[in-house]
Amino acid sequence: MPIARLSDCLRSALTVGAALSALLLAPSALAQAPSAVSAGVVAAPAGSGPGLWVVKDEDSTLYLFGTIHALKPETPWGTGRADKAFASADEYWFEVADLNDQAGVVPLIQAKGVSPDRPLSSLLTAEEFADLDAVARTVGATALQLDQLRPWLASLQLALASIQKAGYVASNGGDQVLHARAAATGKPIKGFETMPQQIGFIADLSEEAQLAMLRSSLKEFDQADAFLGRMVTAWSTGDVDGLDALIGLEAKAESPELYAAIFARRNEAWAEQIQTLLAGSGTAFISVGAGHLAGADSLQTKLAQRGITATRIRD
Repeated sequence: MPIARLSDCLRSALTVGAALSALLLAPSALAQAPSAVSAGVVAAPAGSGPGLWVVKDEDSTLYLFGTIHALKPETPWGTGRADKAFASADEYWFEVADLNDQAGVVPLIQAKGVSPDRPLSSLLTAEEFADLDAVARTVGATALQLDQLRPWLASLQLALASIQKAGYVASNGGDQVLHARAAATGKPIKGFETMPQQIGFIADLSEEAQLAMLRSSLKEFDQADAFLGRMVTAWSTGDVDGLDALIGLEAKAESPELYAAIFARRNEAWAEQIQTLLAGSGTAFISVGAGHLAGADSLQTKLAQRGITATRIRD
């Protein structure tokens, strides 16, 4: 996939990597299960820190916070304003409520991720299949081990491998850390989607879009560290325009189909759920991937189209 799309496919890649080991003999570098996560305090970053927004009415307060799904262990991103908002919440919302729920993922991979009668070797040119083998060997695999996968799944496997090779760890991701912190409070944890739904958004792409993802993954495999470094810097310093340039604008230009599936339609669905939540009462802390809070189709924009204003909180 174009490297800018790695940001919001991290969750899918990490989930697939963990689940795939139950389906076929994948190398350990491509199938690392989630590890235990500490709910401890996160160090503060230089600068303003990640963006935080609030939506309010007479009896409801909803905070919107963007996360990166995998981070290097040394990455600082905590802020006092986010900690205060988090502590004030009556309940916590994430993209999915159970980050380690694999129950529905393996059947989905069996149904939509594996295709022995239509192997990658029949869809890629000989040169591209050789490139796939060269990339796979850098993480202890071969193209033949990936040959039976559909292009979307092979692309996510390469994304996962490049992320892990660059030193990014799921257990350090913002949503993992905040989820552990939320669980420690004993307050309700809810999700906008299920894990199988998230995988399905990519699995249901056209074959043309899937192959474009895979070809871009091959070309840009070694660029993950540099790109993710720029993305994390923009996120951790609250540079929303920078995030949009790295994630949304490039993704929209290169694959409108994938952009719509990953960003636009999901943000619309989440905005509808948030509108319903706002009609109730109480305080909620909402954590979603940072790419959803940047750009023309951001969650804030989708809320504004419903007459709901999200105001950025600054120190």
